[in-house]
Amino acid sequence: MSIPKIRHSHANDHEVREGGDYVLYWMIAFRRPRYNFALQHAVDRAKEFGKPLVIFEPLRVRYRWASDRLHRFVIEGMRDNARHFQDRPVTYFPYVEPKPGAGTPLLHQLAKSACTVVTDEYPCFFLPHLIEAVKDRIPARLELVDSNGVMPLRTPERTFTVAHSYRRWMQKNILDALTEMPREDPLKRVKLAKLESLPSKILRKWPAADFDSLLDGDGLSKIPIDHSVVPSPVVTGGHIDAGKRLAKFVDETLDVYNDDRNHPDEHATSGLSPHLHFGHLSAHEIVAEIFDKEEWTPDKASAANGKNSGFWNTSEPAEAFLDQVLTWREMGFNLSFRHPDTYDKFDSLPDWSKKTLSEHEQDERPEVYSLEEFENAQTHDELWNSAQRELVETGVMHNYMRMLWGKKILHWTENPRDALEVMVHLNNKYGLDGRDPNSYSGIFWVLGRYDRAWGPKRPVFGSVRYMTSDSARKKLRLKEYLKRFQAD
Repeated sequence: MSIPKIRHSHANDHEVREGGDYVLYWMIAFRRPRYNFALQHAVDRAKEFGKPLVIFEPLRVRYRWASDRLHRFVIEGMRDNARHFQDRPVTYFPYVEPKPGAGTPLLHQLAKSACTVVTDEYPCFFLPHLIEAVKDRIPARLELVDSNGVMPLRTPERTFTVAHSYRRWMQKNILDALTEMPREDPLKRVKLAKLESLPSKILRKWPAADFDSLLDGDGLSKIPIDHSVVPSPVVTGGHIDAGKRLAKFVDETLDVYNDDRNHPDEHATSGLSPHLHFGHLSAHEIVAEIFDKEEWTPDKASAANGKNSGFWNTSEPAEAFLDQVLTWREMGFNLSFRHPDTYDKFDSLPDWSKKTLSEHEQDERPEVYSLEEFENAQTHDELWNSAQRELVETGVMHNYMRMLWGKKILHWTENPRDALEVMVHLNNKYGLDGRDPNSYSGIFWVLGRYDRAWGPKRPVFGSVRYMTSDSARKKLRLKEYLKRFQAD
């Protein structure tokens, strides 16, 4: 096994059939051909058995908040994958379900002839439930591979509640994890047996995705999803766009990241979170690119100190960005993996924040808005409305504005549980990076997760960190931002 053993498990105990027709990689979360431990393991299995490799990448209809925006982003990634795998020794089978339930038997039919099925282990949204639903019914071994982050999901033996403790633990263990990087291209110089074709009866009943119709024609409009949430005009799905954005960020933006990232007018954030969420980009690739730019080697790291600078001994902007990728992002995966039933529930908040929010639940709110008013950016606050319009129109939101956006929703709803429901709904419906452990971290941070009690206590917030639009206007550069997202 060329992947780290700690990243591999299996969902059932069905026999591995070495006499099967092929190895099946069921690509559901790590939708990329590069830096992908799951694909790497599937290649290893195909080589082990001397069998062809079939890569099956489906997109179902029945998921909450399904829309043109989310569907198109995934399908754009499928088109990139189809082009990449065209000249590789694999059979790539992209499938877009035309109506609810149409594709349900397809995995079962493909698995019937498989030696084993390899799939992605992703600890969020509906994917864990999907694995649970099929694991015993699938007629083959179902192997799970973790390619979520630089630190394997199973390495931490506890759930971390604050960044300092996670960061200190990470710094003690990260250098070992970095010695086990996924292959940049798992299919490079690999020779595999080639499958002539999938069975015609499968292709007749479940034809491969027609990208011309889905992306350039009316195919998407025929699928029963939310067509009111339109595709993003500013970001394209797929590993090709992800790679371009990463290269541009590292080459042109990283140097000013530390100073300018909080200012919406400066466009100094990476913009990579949608691609990370849909698996079009790997955290390993991001880290590799940063290290290459910084000419970093492991001997340059300092002893673990739990601080957000001074460990890597890179430039300050690189240290700041690495902390976002390796501390804040991966803390969210730590929580969602270890607490799959509660990571998105109000009761998962720390006791101190639940207590203080409860104590101030009856406080008078300066304004109370309905979900519809929030969704349509109909508050009294121009700055908040601009942030909401950015999310609705583009599918992304500036990182600092998202914090303020959440704090004001808490301020303008009848109680904290309502605030959580509004944040989750709006973020998951419109955000291309929603429905992700990292985005749940951001939403719950608004209510106190990963934070500490602050004083003085304030109405509504109690000891939960307070933010205001007036303060943001004073310290942020956002004139162009407001002009771009003002009401028509």
